[in-house]
Amino acid sequence: MQRNKIDIKSIPQHVAIIMDGNGRWAQLRGEQRSFGHQAGSEVVHTIAKEAAKIGVRYLTLYTFSIENWSRPSDEIDALMNLLTASLDEQSFIDNNIVFKVIGDITKLPINVQEGLSRCIKNTSSNTGMCLTLALSYSSRWEITNATKQIATKVKEGLLDSNEITEDCISNHLTTYNMPDPDLLIRTGGEFRLSNYLLWQCAYTELYFCEIYWPDFTENDFHNAIMDYQQRERRYGKTREQII
Repeated sequence: MQRNKIDIKSIPQHVAIIMDGNGRWAQLRGEQRSFGHQAGSEVVHTIAKEAAKIGVRYLTLYTFSIENWSRPSDEIDALMNLLTASLDEQSFIDNNIVFKVIGDITKLPINVQEGLSRCIKNTSSNTGMCLTLALSYSSRWEITNATKQIATKVKEGLLDSNEITEDCISNHLTTYNMPDPDLLIRTGGEFRLSNYLLWQCAYTELYFCEIYWPDFTENDFHNAIMDYQQRERRYGKTREQII
């Protein structure tokens, strides 16, 4: 394991992951796409435990986008059933992980909403890493929703238009209670953000790899962290200003 090669003093506080490649992984094996999603759900628990172990404070996983609702109904049904079955609440408690969800969860089946709410409630007193699933989520939906909230407050006299700052907008996003991602990992060989955390990733370091999510291991996660640790984060400044 590559964990001993990681600089523990330079662990990204917030890691976001686009878990891509489940369906293609399954199809290469002559299986239904749902087989890949099942394999991918097991990797979620492995990577979440390892992230918590090395000191990541926030791990946010792109699990199901609003655009994914356009997929075949049998795949959506399989995904919803898998989501309910794979919520390992006891594992979160044992590993001191706080569980949260972002997205338009009102679109999810009632039994899924109830399972998510129960897991959120029962892990709320944990003090370790915060694991967040982005479900029925899209960044454009999130920004549009935040804009509507702000516009309503201005209309009702609760907010002056001059008070609409970047911080104001950030505080109306679903991620208001966490810092912006330091590192975003995308598996599966694609090179795009796919409508994920667009506002929050303005200065996020991006890491793309060819590995399909079901094959993504702890060592692959460590490689992404080590690659991040070689980056120079300047936030628009010159190298001389940050030295």
